Amino acid sequence: MGKEKKIAEILIKKGLTLAVAESCTGGFISSRITDIPGSSQFFKGGIVAYSNDVKMSSLDVPGILIKEYGAVSSQVADVMAEKARKTLGADVAVSITGIAGPLGGTKEKPVGLAYMTFSSREKTTSCKVMLKKDSRIKLKDRFANAVFDLIIDNMK
Repeated sequence: MGKEKKIAEILIKKGLTLAVAESCTGGFISSRITDIPGSSQFFKGGIVAYSNDVKMSSLDVPGILIKEYGAVSSQVADVMAEKARKTLGADVAVSITGIAGPLGGTKEKPVGLAYMTFSSREKTTSCKVMLKKDSRIKLKDRFANAVFDLIIDNMK
């Protein structure tokens, strides 16, 4: 629980709250954060938007973005993070959308690909992660760790 604890310390010290929008991790990020005792001090909540329908209905991701760029794209990740922050009333938010496999990958978007976004009132920063193909569970764990790194890097 190292990275999660560091995030908790940073958020509590700064008096900030966090929201999460997850797709490929299926709630794993929120689960790891809420494993920290007292996480209600800084964690507003998470939205697991696994299907495109839920991305559109719960996070207001425009269908045209999904059609044009695909659900696994920086454009979709950006909207997911921004809408999670606003909808859940948090100071900062993160999102992730990707392909955990073992099915669903393509040559252009293989298993292990994810886009993550950090959103605050001041900035929105997204990045692409390409992890080596692994078991679904291991990829979800590694995706979560990448999101935690993104939070820590942007909260310094």
